[in-house]
Amino acid sequence: MARIISIANQKGGVGKTTTAVNLGASLAASDQKTLIIDCDPQGNTTSALGFPKDPARRTLYQALILEESIERITLDAQVEGLELIPSDKNLVGAAVELVNMENREYRLKAAIAGIRDKYEYVLIDCPPALDLLTLNALAASDSVLVPIQCEYLALEGVSELLDTLMRLRRTINPTLAIEGILLTMYDDRTTLSKQVAADLRSFFGGQVFETVIPRNVRLAEAPSHGMPVMFYDIHSKGAESYVQLAKEVITNAQKRVGQGSERADQGTRAESAAAAIAGADGGRTITGPNSSTTGGDGTSGGDGGSSSSGAS
Repeated sequence: MARIISIANQKGGVGKTTTAVNLGASLAASDQKTLIIDCDPQGNTTSALGFPKDPARRTLYQALILEESIERITLDAQVEGLELIPSDKNLVGAAVELVNMENREYRLKAAIAGIRDKYEYVLIDCPPALDLLTLNALAASDSVLVPIQCEYLALEGVSELLDTLMRLRRTINPTLAIEGILLTMYDDRTTLSKQVAADLRSFFGGQVFETVIPRNVRLAEAPSHGMPVMFYDIHSKGAESYVQLAKEVITNAQKRVGQGSERADQGTRAESAAAAIAGADGGRTITGPNSSTTGGDGTSGGDGGSSSSGAS
């Protein structure tokens, strides 16, 4: 049965779409059949995988609102072992239409319940807002992967996000775990990136992925060619990082199966860490305003840094 992972952060431009596309492709390349669900009305994940806008295409909207079979909507993502449930602007309307529907937070969970056995992983790219689409994604998920850019306000932002996740665990999805915190837009030439990374690792320890995603031109260019970075330039730092992240996700899953409750206390540790950050004035222990923030390539590898990045 598939492990369902939402890629979420209410802050935009942190690398959610970039991570969904490239982690999904890297998992598929590792012989892990993977489904990516584009839950963002902007549809950037859909376009980044090579699907231009098409008003006639069935999307997640039909599954959530019109209750069409999810199999009729699923597309072959042109990567062996990778499939896509696309999105389009109609999802903006879905967020409004869901308000008066019964079990509105669980529509996505019900829609994909019958296909979990077909995949090893299901990745959900969430919109940069805590709306009903994001709530549906988190209600359907086993865990949440949180991309965080290595910039000044990162620690304050993650404390707010984890506070939201704690509330969701108490109400909508009691089993929701933290898959991991992913450092994005990392530039090892700047003191700021190093300090943000060190502070996050200090607060969250093993919940921060060892893999970091660098600022990388190839990573930003790949979506404009409609392909994951590993097929655009396999030797780029961005491609190598996402391949490494996929290995880390798979290894963590194997440990989870082999050791049972090894990571079962993730939510509790996240709550403690969030409380520690809040007690430290939002975690502002870094000297960001005096540090250089110029990207290594002059281009952001996260979503929102460039119109060619295809990200939300």
